[in-house]
Amino acid sequence: QVQLVESGGGLVQAGGSLRLSCAASGGSISGQAMGWFRQAPGKEREYVASINWTGSIRNYAAAVKGRFTASRDNDKNTVYLQMNSLKPEDTAVYYCNTAPPSEDNWGQGTQVTVSS
Repeated sequence: QVQLVESGGGLVQAGGSLRLSCAASGGSISGQAMGWFRQAPGKEREYVASINWTGSIRNYAAAVKGRFTASRDNDKNTVYLQMNSLKPEDTAVYYCNTAPPSEDNWGQGTQVTVSS
């Protein structure tokens, strides 16, 4: 079973940038579409972005389109989320998973906090 570990979160001021990483172990994700999701306090987990197995097709939620970029390195079994022009409403725990997500793959996530 693939295990996914997110990293790269932190505290940043509004307008700043962060790059999240999601490293997979216990199996290869190179042939799978992958997604990024987030959960803000008191809210449901929501979709953020997805990327197909080659990296040639990327889709984004309307709230992040134009600011976030998903990418992947299949040789490193890792996917990334570059987040620019961050806003306080981007504050959440960010998770990666397959796209669509599998309940077995949720990890601990990485906290992103954007201060105003």
